[in-house]
Amino acid sequence: MGSDEPLIPKHGGYRKLKSFQLGQLIYDITVRFCERHIDRRSRTGDQMAQAARSGVQNIGEGSQASGTSKKTELKLTNVARASLEELRLDYEDFLRQRGLPLLPPDHPALVRFKARRCATVEEVRLWVEDEQGRTRTDRDRQRDGVASSVLVRGGRVPSVSSSALVANAALSLLNLCCYLLDRQLEAQAQTFEREGGFTERLYRIRSQKRRR
Repeated sequence: MGSDEPLIPKHGGYRKLKSFQLGQLIYDITVRFCERHIDRRSRTGDQMAQAARSGVQNIGEGSQASGTSKKTELKLTNVARASLEELRLDYEDFLRQRGLPLLPPDHPALVRFKARRCATVEEVRLWVEDEQGRTRTDRDRQRDGVASSVLVRGGRVPSVSSSALVANAALSLLNLCCYLLDRQLEAQAQTFEREGGFTERLYRIRSQKRRR
C-alpha cells in the first residue's frame, strides 16, 4: 500500500449504486402493490414491505459503514441480498397461489418493460396500462372468437391482469438487483481479503509513521 493511504478511505456514495436505485424502485413498487393487491388483514403485505425496505436500507448502511468496517459492509450487503431473495419468493408465491402466470424473461411484455428502463412507480404504471391496452387491441382484432392470450411456461393462459404484470415486473427488477448484489459481495470479499479491515489499515498507517 502507498504511504498516503488514508485511515478512513472514501465511502458512502451508495445513492449512485445501481443496486441501491433498483432497491428503492422495488421498495416503492412493493408498497403500492401490497396496498392494492394484498389483503390488509394478512401479515404478508407487511412482511413484503419490510423485506423490500430491508434490502434498500442495508445497501445504504453497508456502503456508509465501509469507511471503518469492511466486515460490516459485507454483512449488511449480504442481509440486503437475503431480504430481496425473501421478497422474490413472496412475489412468486403470490403468482403461484392465484394461478397467475410467471412470465419467462424473454416474454414480449417483459422485453418491452426492460426496454423502458422504468425509474419510478408512475413509469411502471404507464407500462401496465400500455400492456393492457395492447391486449385489448389484440382481442378486438380476433374476429374468430379466440380469446387473446400470452405464452407462459406450461401453455397458454388468458391475458395478464394488472397484478400479474406488476408482480412480474417486480420479479424482473429483483432478478437484476440480486445479480448486482452478488457481484458487489464478490468484489467486497476480494477487497477484504486483499486489504483487510480497519484494524489492519490502522496498523499499516501507524507502522508507516513510525518508520518515518
